Amino acid sequence: MSPNLLPAILASACLAAAFFVLSRTVTNTLHSDDAEQDLEWRYDVNRINELRKIDIVYRLFQPLIHFLAQFNRGAFKSTLFEMHREIQAAGLPRYWTAAEYLAKLEVQAMLISPAIFYFSLNVMEMPGIVLASVFTALTVYILRRQLANRARYRLLMIKRRMPFMLDLLTLLMEAGATFMQAMKQGVQEFRFHPVGMEFGRVMSEMNMGKSRTNALEAMRDRLSDDEITGIIGSIIQGEQLGTPLAKIFRTQAEVLRMKRTQRAETMAGEAGVNMLLPAILIMASTVLVILGPFLLSFINSELM
Repeated sequence: MSPNLLPAILASACLAAAFFVLSRTVTNTLHSDDAEQDLEWRYDVNRINELRKIDIVYRLFQPLIHFLAQFNRGAFKSTLFEMHREIQAAGLPRYWTAAEYLAKLEVQAMLISPAIFYFSLNVMEMPGIVLASVFTALTVYILRRQLANRARYRLLMIKRRMPFMLDLLTLLMEAGATFMQAMKQGVQEFRFHPVGMEFGRVMSEMNMGKSRTNALEAMRDRLSDDEITGIIGSIIQGEQLGTPLAKIFRTQAEVLRMKRTQRAETMAGEAGVNMLLPAILIMASTVLVILGPFLLSFINSELM
């Protein structure tokens, strides 16, 4: 057998194995039948059943995700807490644990890896295995960063809209509505926005028996942002001291607007510094374009 055929054979074998495992998994687990429950693990089984219904990757590769999750709990123990916070802030289903979601990202990278190995082996032959392994690990890292960026963007959207939400609650409560009535109207108004979804979750938890303070604290822990933590802490403290909620909401809305203005001023100040290097390069290229012909004609005349 020719050595040149070995990379192609290995890549073909990987592709064949991937398609076989995928087809077998699809035929066996495509349906989302509920797993059997017992009293000891009732909640966890319910959580798994919900994940099977809402996520096709989890449904197809559930045993592999559970196996990788056990590995992740030991190998990435220090980063799982931060990842759990990002899952909550990004608005992903609360059924995900950090270890399982990281395992899902690893499975997605594995699904892409046969193509990566195929092209790497075609370009570099056997040394391409190392390059393909690096690219597969890099794929997991990129997917992980996408989660962090999604959480950061959603928090920014919430902070942009929260002043308007608080203003609406203030107007409704000053007009005579109760807190729950105002909250219901505000959630209905912002139902397609992350801030409406978060306050809707607060209202749902209050309807299920949580106190107003506990529901707001759960929202604070879920988002885990300094500005939102300060706002919710002020609302809870004002409520404990007996301050009218409408007054607290109005004050916090003004604080949020002030912080947004300060953030915009900071970004505007940083923009000038960031544009300094491109401006210098553009100026240098302009000088070269203008003076270049004269320098070239002078050098040619001297040589002649």
